[in-house]
Amino acid sequence: MTEKRKGARSIKDIPRDILEQLNRGEIETANLTEWLAVDQRLLLENLLQQNNRIEYFKPVLENVGQLKKQTVNSINETIGTGLLHLAVQHKDDEFLHKLAVHPADLVRCWSAYTIGRNNKLTLKEKLNRIQSFASDTHFGVREICWMAVRPDIAENLVESISVLSEWTKHENENIRRFASESTRPRGVWCEHIDALKQNPGLGLEILEPLRSDSSRYVQDSVGNWLNDASKSQPEFTVEICDEWLRESPTKETRYIVKKALRTIKK
Repeated sequence: MTEKRKGARSIKDIPRDILEQLNRGEIETANLTEWLAVDQRLLLENLLQQNNRIEYFKPVLENVGQLKKQTVNSINETIGTGLLHLAVQHKDDEFLHKLAVHPADLVRCWSAYTIGRNNKLTLKEKLNRIQSFASDTHFGVREICWMAVRPDIAENLVESISVLSEWTKHENENIRRFASESTRPRGVWCEHIDALKQNPGLGLEILEPLRSDSSRYVQDSVGNWLNDASKSQPEFTVEICDEWLRESPTKETRYIVKKALRTIKK
């Protein structure tokens, strides 16, 4: 097994050969610095050339050029959505499959959007297909995949919570974490879910099974979920935390509660 790369701390310190490999889609980014350094346009061009789909390049690039705000996330979503439309137009399922299993994490991020933005899929189908991305070994893919389906989750909240509550029993901690992270009332880099800000109790079906989860990654997400809720419904968060400490006084629950209550004024 090869040793995991640590990655440079600043973009200027990334070795040229590493950056070239990243832009050719040959390796994964090792950290957030590398993730931000990848030239997604160049990566797209290389991907399309390698797969004899260069005719897809110009229309996707035009969509990217029209973005008012060009961030890593907005470019990511635009490329993924553009590739979806072209693949549908050309009945090119084979290419969509290649994106989903590509060695480059940013290409798998684009693939997550080909699921999230596919209006022909039902909510259940989207969540089914996104689950393999939720368990991805790469942090970037795990973050992007919940963003890709979050609008659908917000729009179909009751059904989403019903499906995702089953994910809380999954043996894979990344999949359990997705259930919590994707439904956070406020979340990060995403639209808020007003129904959960006003009535966070709707999310208890997901939170309760995770209140003493063994994974720190899951614990952080549950603590952040309740902290989100505390900003609009502080009484709810305090009551739930008190109840959990009474019924489940484990070190895991105590950690979650501390994180949940961190911004509530005493």
